[in-house]
Amino acid sequence: MPGMRDPLKAPPGAPHGAPRGSLVSVADLGVRRAGHSILSGVSLDISGNEIVSLIGPNGAGKTTLIRAILGLIPHQEGSIVTAPNLVIGYMPQQFTIDPVLPLTVRRFLRMAANAGRAEIVAALGEVGVPQLAEAQVQTLSGGEFQRLLLARALLRNPDLLVLDEPAQQVDFQGQIDMFELIEGLRRTRGCGVLVVSHDLHMVMRATDRVLCLNGHICCSGAPEAVSAHPEYVALFGPRAAESVALYHHHHRHAHDLAGEILPLQGAPPEPPRGD
Repeated sequence: MPGMRDPLKAPPGAPHGAPRGSLVSVADLGVRRAGHSILSGVSLDISGNEIVSLIGPNGAGKTTLIRAILGLIPHQEGSIVTAPNLVIGYMPQQFTIDPVLPLTVRRFLRMAANAGRAEIVAALGEVGVPQLAEAQVQTLSGGEFQRLLLARALLRNPDLLVLDEPAQQVDFQGQIDMFELIEGLRRTRGCGVLVVSHDLHMVMRATDRVLCLNGHICCSGAPEAVSAHPEYVALFGPRAAESVALYHHHHRHAHDLAGEILPLQGAPPEPPRGD
């Protein structure tokens, strides 16, 4: 539409030239709305073949930060620099489709990228739903729709995936499966990933680095270190930190798309289950 800009392309005059090896570098970012500070002093770097998870409570500014990185909203302080010709695949937190609009999955994906049938089926195969190409979008389950949005982002052949709450609208096992899928995509494609979540418990098995945000970066590092940090404990409580440590220690298996248990390579055997 006239006056609209592709949010995945840098706006005219946007700074470029991220530090060598970085896809995106954010320094001392500040965002204000109506005179109120939403973000202040936020700095982060994202490199290729790295998963960075951004967590925090509701209202912490997580979506505001990624919208600023994508150039969808202005920032009043600091800088955002990107690697030259950076291509971003974006999976939004919310995507509404008119329920009365007849729309197949294949047509929906072609609207986002000039892709042929084979490319579309391949992208759907990467996210585990190749059989959905001719399904009506309105008939998809919550988990299937999230995988569709991920396939849409992949069709851009991105250097960086930006995923805003990718595991919403799915059950607990579906959330685990989604984060394991994201880790697999990073491994096979070598792209950088910035994933937004409110739940460290979910992201910790498929992330390299965690940033805890609450208007500013409260703490950052490996998931286990963040879960024990005083500011994380102050935000989420000691029981949340304990559950994260317990999950990491005991979760020694994965699941396939049918929910069957698959042992992790190199993991010790699961203890036998009682009757």
